[in-house]
Amino acid sequence: MNSNAARPPARRRAHRADADPAADSVAQSARPALRSGLAKRAYQDVKQAIFDFRLMPGERFSETDLAAQLRISRTPLRQALQRLEREGFVSIVPKSGCRVAPIDFDKFDELYELRILIECDAVRRLCEGDREKGDAGADARRDALQQLASAWLVPSSGRRVDGDAVRDLDERFHEALVAASGNREMARVHHELTERIRIVRRLDFTQAARIEATYVEHAKILRALIQRRADEATRLLRAHIEQSKLAVRQITLGKLDRLRRGAKPAGAFSDAHRAERRGDLSEATGQHRVLDLQPADRFTDPLQ
Repeated sequence: MNSNAARPPARRRAHRADADPAADSVAQSARPALRSGLAKRAYQDVKQAIFDFRLMPGERFSETDLAAQLRISRTPLRQALQRLEREGFVSIVPKSGCRVAPIDFDKFDELYELRILIECDAVRRLCEGDREKGDAGADARRDALQQLASAWLVPSSGRRVDGDAVRDLDERFHEALVAASGNREMARVHHELTERIRIVRRLDFTQAARIEATYVEHAKILRALIQRRADEATRLLRAHIEQSKLAVRQITLGKLDRLRRGAKPAGAFSDAHRAERRGDLSEATGQHRVLDLQPADRFTDPLQ
């Protein structure tokens, strides 16, 4: 009797031990999706394929076919797809297969707006937080700013040029600003936002001019922070994020347009999927409003 009563807590403890190391950055309900190593691998592989547009926005795919291509059973793949569905990257329709979520820039605009609110509030906290005596977090905030300065207040010769490396540095820059503010719940929500917008935000670092702009803009923000000029720091930060949002929209649309015209990325999951992708792409770049770009760059906006 006592032995049976002790079993449920043991199972709960085992589940917690197997949870994703990044569990603090995702919704609680997402944790069961990554109970096995195969599920974690499938999650990363499919998510990366979506980010690389090897699985296109709006593309339909079969769970059975995908499991065969990834050389895993359907059970861990289903767990991975369920987490991706909770995160908004795919939709699963019973008996009809799966579909990659279309690019929805209206949703991204809302996420970027929330990101601006969180980061600007964090910057104000950083500028004003340690002015009162007895502020326990003052040393931690100063250390955080010093670490950021060592990465971003560097001469041109010391700047990274690899897009993936700069993307990771950029994410750490913005997350460090929020974390240093001392509000853990705000940092958690901000991390979730970062995960959700990464599919488009990462493209901001595929062009040398954007990498250069990121270094210049981060340096200005940091100098204002170090000098505790809160109004200037928030103004610079807002402008920086808004400019990045506009840039990634145009870069994303340009990439989707090239894919629609036939320049498919290498390494797609299968020849069958590659053959089907052109037809499915119309769902990602369907009949929606058009951006006001130069005539040579005009293409359909994949909005809803």
